[in-house]
Amino acid sequence: MAQARQADPLDLLDRRWAPQVLVRLIDGPQRFAQLAADIPGVSRRMLTERLRELEAAELVVRTVDSGPPIAVSYALADQPGELSAALRALRAWAEAKAS
Repeated sequence: MAQARQADPLDLLDRRWAPQVLVRLIDGPQRFAQLAADIPGVSRRMLTERLRELEAAELVVRTVDSGPPIAVSYALADQPGELSAALRALRAWAEAKAS
């Protein structure tokens, strides 16, 4: 069986909702429900799909806390690192343009 090819990180950033997910993870880990609440318009199915893609590309790390209750959180894989710095710059630019 052929091994799945890892997605190019730039291709992932071009997909709907991926930048919004990454920007929300800049300040630290988030639980799924919090991400869903913080990103207006994203469906749970689409958020799950994007998180899986970002995890497969090693941009996001999924952590399961066995609880009780069981809790799943997501964080940037290189926190703090180059991706975090680039996302912070992108967020600052977007905020400046919006004001």
